[in-house]
Parts: sequence; structure tokens; C-alpha cells
Amino acid sequence: MSPAMDDMLITKHTIHPGKEYIPLKQGTRVKFSFQTRKVDDGTLLDDSREMGQPMELVLGKKFKLEVWEVIVQKMALNEVAKFTVHKSLVTQYPFISKTLRDVSKKVEERRHCCGMTLQNEGIGYKDLDELLANPSDLEFIIELLSIEQPDEYEKERWQMNDEEKMNAQEDLREKGNRLYKEKKYKEAEECYRKAVGMIEQLMTKEKPHDVEWLALAAIKVPLLLNYAQCRLLDSDYYAVIEHCTEVLDLDKNNVKALYRRAKAHAGAWNPVDARNDFLKVAELDPALKAAVNKELLAIDAEQRKRNAEDKQRLQKLF
Repeated sequence: MSPAMDDMLITKHTIHPGKEYIPLKQGTRVKFSFQTRKVDDGTLLDDSREMGQPMELVLGKKFKLEVWEVIVQKMALNEVAKFTVHKSLVTQYPFISKTLRDVSKKVEERRHCCGMTLQNEGIGYKDLDELLANPSDLEFIIELLSIEQPDEYEKERWQMNDEEKMNAQEDLREKGNRLYKEKKYKEAEECYRKAVGMIEQLMTKEKPHDVEWLALAAIKVPLLLNYAQCRLLDSDYYAVIEHCTEVLDLDKNNVKALYRRAKAHAGAWNPVDARNDFLKVAELDPALKAAVNKELLAIDAEQRKRNAEDKQRLQKLF
């Protein structure tokens, strides 16, 4: 989109001047509120404040409505301005609007739109179907709320290259360990979860069980174990069982995974599975026999308690 074409197809009117103009480079994250109206008849199409959250863009990431990237680069921080945009630059707006509206709805209210649905029923919003059928120049009232340079915010996974993901997962692991020591388990869990996700993305680029894949799997194992420990403290037993089983698929004799899965099986009251895992732990690491015996005695005590309760309930039936 050339500067000359900008001047021809986009006009700006400042409503409220901003604080300062900050040049925006590739990777800069901006947040802004917006209202969208049809120039033809003044119909209000969208208001981000009614949607519940501002719009967020990262410059250079090829957002489908390129004109918004052009617009924000014409604004100062905290400026409010009205932009009138020629219809040739906003042909994608009905689809962008549909996505934003759907995201702002509850999950059960969202509407999936495939090509066949579009052909037969339209987008699913009457005003957007009308705009699609009869394109109009659009008016955007934009308030530029914040500007964050690439080194001023934590990148989302989709913005990172492989090297950045590796560095980020290491930082997250260290942060998670620090938070865990401070007994901030929820915050630690979130760090481990994000780190696991980054490693998994890197693993998808490698052939399973090749050297590179195995190296990433070795990084993933302790992250999964730490995450499982946080879920165990929150009594989310089946999540612990799932993640520890994943670890054991990678490292079948991992004692920590067996021990934490055993604890989770006991908590979910799968006593046979819990016993099997605890016995395997004692076999692999004799130093843990005392701890394992204590857990097995606790399972026996719980079993006796449950048997007594069952017997009592049966007696009440007769």
C-alpha cells in the first residue's frame, strides 16, 4: 500500500490529540479501541467496548485488515481520530468483524462458518451479510491506548522463532521453580504449562525419536513432572495421571513420574494402580521403601474404612 494511495483512500480527522508520536517498527504491539460505521448511512457495525476488550495488533504479522496497521501508524499515543476508508481497502472487514463478535460471545453461542455455510446462509450476521453484498466506505473512530516496543512485552508463542522459544522455555522453567519455592503454586504451574507448550511446538518440527526430537523430549520431561506436581497439590488427580503417563512413555523407569502417578491413583481411588506404581518405585529406588510402605499402609487403612462404610450401608438396607 503506497503512501500516495493512503492519501487518496484514507482520510483522517483528529478528534482528540494524543500525548506523543512514537514511531512504530516491526514487532511493535499496539492496543486500541474502535467503532466502525458505514459511511453510506451511518450504521454502527461494531464497538470494541461493547465487545469487552480492545483490539490488539502486532505490526508486521500480516493481519488480514492491513489498513488498521496503516491507520495506527498515523496516530499519537492516546489520540482519538476518525478515519474514513475507501471500500476497496476494507473488503475483509465483514470476516474480521464476524471473528471478533464470535470471540466476544460465550462458547455455546459461537457460530462456526465454513464455505458451504457462507454460500447457503451468509456470515450469520444480517448487517455483515449486507455489507458483504453491498460494500461501503467505512468510518473508524480509533483511540490508540498503548504502544509496546518488541523488547517491552512478553511475546506470544506464535511470534517467536525457534531460538526465542528455547530461551523463553528456559526462563519460564527458572521462574516456575522460583515461584514453586515461594509456594505460589498456581503461578508456577502456569509457567511450566507455557514452557511445555513451547517445547511441544519445537518437537512437531522434528521426526519422532530422532536425535533432535529426543533432546527436546529430555527437556520436556522435567517440565511435565513439575507441572504434574502442581496439579497434584491442587488434587487434579486425573491430569497428574495423564502427564505422568506421558513422562513414562518417554522414560519408563522415571521414579518421580511413577511416585506422583501412584499418589494421584491413590487420590482418585484407583488402589490397584496405586499399589502397582508404588511397588515399582520401591523396586527401582530402595531408598524410597520406607516412604512407599507408609503410602501402602495408608491405602490399606482407606480400604478398611471404605469396606466398613459399605458394610454399614448394606446393613441399613435390611
